[in-house]
Amino acid sequence: MNRINSTLQKDKKLLSIYFTAGYPKINDTVSIIQELEKTGVDMIEIGLPFSDPLADGPTIQESSTIAIENGMTTSLLFEQLANIRESVNIPLIIMGYFNPMMQFGMEKFCQKCAEVGIDGLIIPDLPLQVYQTEYKAIFEKYGLKNIFLITPQTSNERIAQIDTISDSFIYMVSSAAVTGSQSDFGNEQVSYFKRIADLNLKNPQIVGFGIKDKETFTQATKHQKGAIIGSAFIKFIKNNSISKINEFVKALR
Repeated sequence: MNRINSTLQKDKKLLSIYFTAGYPKINDTVSIIQELEKTGVDMIEIGLPFSDPLADGPTIQESSTIAIENGMTTSLLFEQLANIRESVNIPLIIMGYFNPMMQFGMEKFCQKCAEVGIDGLIIPDLPLQVYQTEYKAIFEKYGLKNIFLITPQTSNERIAQIDTISDSFIYMVSSAAVTGSQSDFGNEQVSYFKRIADLNLKNPQIVGFGIKDKETFTQATKHQKGAIIGSAFIKFIKNNSISKINEFVKALR
């Protein structure tokens, strides 16, 4: 069974952490992953830096810019992850934009993911129809889960379509804002969380965008299976050593 699906079966609210590969320093990628697993994080999203990250707020944009300036590339990321499964067992997901993956070669990219032990991909700008007609077979060939995003503006019809084609979890964007831009969740977001839960989708949902502390994590996981923290974690590692990651994670639960 894919590690993502196995983790989703656990009787707990899941915590997923996002960080940008090659940030703060070029060789921090593996150390951050190892430290996050030690702290009890359930899944990790590894951000593939891109020069034009449209869905990301200033914090993640800055981390992508610095990672690229540090020398991070798709090929280097795979080199860094070559032996990651010797020390890390939790699900690893690469989140990135379609352009650098396509430039690398989509089948080659998926093959490399399988070789190093990546479990799934989140590609915000890969259209559902394009995935179905051109890439679904490749993902399945290499045992990768493709995780789709929904927002408060996504119609129930499209949500049902995404739920039908998905086979792990649905990334539930908490608002239409970019990452890292919210201070807390208001009634509108809370109602959205409940509305999606009431659809009784076959795939569990994990909430992203706007989760930064224990309060917002608890709000986001009241009706959903888990939550993803990105910008707040990136701010933390910018100002603290990797050895202090456990302090960040402990404060969330």
